[in-house]
Amino acid sequence: MAPARGECRVVVTGGSRGIGRAVVLRFAREGCSVAFTYRSSREAAERVAEEARRLGAGEALVYRLDVSEPGMVEEFASRLGERWGSVNVLVNNAGVISFTRFDELSLEEWERVLRVNLTGVFLVTRALLPLLRRAEWASIVNIASIAGETGSVYASAAYAASKAGVIGLTRRLAVELAPEGIRVNAVAPSFVETDMVRGFIDTPEKRRRVEELHPLRMIIQPEDVVEAVYFLAMPSLSRAITGQVLRVNAGRLTC
Repeated sequence: MAPARGECRVVVTGGSRGIGRAVVLRFAREGCSVAFTYRSSREAAERVAEEARRLGAGEALVYRLDVSEPGMVEEFASRLGERWGSVNVLVNNAGVISFTRFDELSLEEWERVLRVNLTGVFLVTRALLPLLRRAEWASIVNIASIAGETGSVYASAAYAASKAGVIGLTRRLAVELAPEGIRVNAVAPSFVETDMVRGFIDTPEKRRRVEELHPLRMIIQPEDVVEAVYFLAMPSLSRAITGQVLRVNAGRLTC
């Protein structure tokens, strides 16, 4: 089942930069309508929306949202429901990262990371599920991380725990929603060159060390992750795939 151009409605959380921005633009190129959220810079979000329109998006809507705030999430879902009525694709991308070592990790930081990265996925998915159910076809793609699968990462225990939780939530939701035809999958990238982590590769030596973590000797770019997201989202490409974690890690878990 391949949707006609312009008939796909996509929601992306954290869509103003990094992986989220690349996801928004990928669906825009296919003529999909996109609604994406941002937390801090309205100006940056509007630039992405304008780029999406130039690429052919049916609509490009921008909403300010803190995914960890239930009231804001419910209001966002209500406004989007009034505008669109239904949603085909939800990409849960919004997140924060933490590099604090465990013995220095405060309860406040632990709770903040878990609330954004894991509870945020729960809140947004729960709020948008009625809109996904109204669509002719629907899928959810959650952005997890290699940190949720291995302890050999730079990120903190809070970040690793949050992403492991996303993977577990993905698998359980896939089982619960399968009878309704809603597929749920996750993409688990390794180190991706985004604003959040660019400080770790700001010298040639740091970049080389990160590259050498991966058998392909590369640093993954947001565009590398996007194709995995698009593949899992679209029924024309992956209609029999649900409950899976697609690794985009340059071979890192092979050695």
